[in-house]
Amino acid sequence: MNPIPPPLTPDEVVVEPDAPVTKRHPRGLRTLFFTELWERFSYYGMRSILVLYMVAPIAQGGLGFDTKHATSIYGTYTMSVYLTALPGGLIADRFLGAKLAVLIGGIVIALGHFSMVFHSITFFYTGMVLIAVGTGLLKPNISAMVGGLYAKNDPRRDSGFSIFYMGINIGAVLAPLVVGFLAQHEQFKAFIASLGFDPSTTWHWGFGAAGIGMTLGLIVYVLKRNQLRDVGEEIKIQKGPETKASAKEPLTSSDWKRIAAIFIFFLFTILFWAAYEQKGASLNLLAKDLVRTEVFGFRFPSSWLQSCTPLFVIILAPIFSMLWVRMGKRQPSSPVKFTFGLLFIGLAYLLLVPGVALTASGKITPLWLVGLYFLEVVGEMCLSPVGLSTVTKLSPAKLVGIMMGVWFLAASFGSKLAGYLSGFYIPDAGTLMKLYGGIAAGLLVSAALLAVLTPKVRRLMGEVR
Repeated sequence: MNPIPPPLTPDEVVVEPDAPVTKRHPRGLRTLFFTELWERFSYYGMRSILVLYMVAPIAQGGLGFDTKHATSIYGTYTMSVYLTALPGGLIADRFLGAKLAVLIGGIVIALGHFSMVFHSITFFYTGMVLIAVGTGLLKPNISAMVGGLYAKNDPRRDSGFSIFYMGINIGAVLAPLVVGFLAQHEQFKAFIASLGFDPSTTWHWGFGAAGIGMTLGLIVYVLKRNQLRDVGEEIKIQKGPETKASAKEPLTSSDWKRIAAIFIFFLFTILFWAAYEQKGASLNLLAKDLVRTEVFGFRFPSSWLQSCTPLFVIILAPIFSMLWVRMGKRQPSSPVKFTFGLLFIGLAYLLLVPGVALTASGKITPLWLVGLYFLEVVGEMCLSPVGLSTVTKLSPAKLVGIMMGVWFLAASFGSKLAGYLSGFYIPDAGTLMKLYGGIAAGLLVSAALLAVLTPKVRRLMGEVR
């Protein structure tokens, strides 16, 4: 056995010493890729049926909540999943180290999903709390570990995050297909009825499948832990004069400027996620109520449409990854990429406006949602993986975990806003045109504003692009 290296300081965890850069990515990326794949399978699987389960009548095994109540709970839950990222990053930075925080977080997430196997309000809310707490420990720290695999100016960095982001979306595309089939499909209901089970309990089979997904992620993480020996170790601030001095160094003026740049990105990212998270709430209900979920005579669960977005990411992630590497220093700066992200997701919702207008005459083709999801993904690839990479580059080395937690607050606030906006969902053409038209207008105006602010943001970022 090779000896385990001593714990690394914050600077060493995030910024590797200058070394020759190869085209191959670090081996640890593969381990983090598959761990996150299964964690996201569990999260998106549960999310794909969450609102549908809450609004389903009690006679059909659901909770019988009205739309506004269900989407409010959805918004609070998805907000909490990301809100806990800030204390999760702090705990990892100060006590556990990212590696142990990810392990503990995964265990807590799995327990949360398995809690929801039981048809009980108490277990339902307990499960959501556990998932939120566990995700707070896992999500920011696994992303920080990806950043720790690369030196700050390593040209493979954005490419590595794009590959990591593709892993997220492989899990996300499989999740609604598996969990949605178990929870909604008539064939599965008939199958378990033939075994003597109540077919109205299929929602909980779906929740159980999400828990199994997180368990698989934990198995990968533990078995391949040797590939992560150089990142995510516990940070022992109290030991060693150099480590203590490094921890107490005040932030410089350039540090504060870069933090200010993160804050600007943070504000615009809230709006992005408020639109993005409609997928699990209002767009999920739209698919159930007003979209023809049938292709060539084959009927499919409405939740399957949520696989479109991650499927497009799988297709586009390698293209964007190669694009950023090939362009090298000629690639657009992070503020420009963010502007494109807001622009394309704004166009996605603008596309949906005439689609929902047609619902006045009956159910519409699912191609309207497919088109929205494609444009949304183009925007997502310009903003979300680039955002993860940008925060690790802009953050002071000793605050990377905390700043990743702050970054996920944008998704948190955006998710709560998504739940609030989804509360206005009514299966009525006029109402839906106002809802999605308003979202489109807000995003397009935001894209224009960020374009104007780009020169200022670039000055705040200094040498970081």
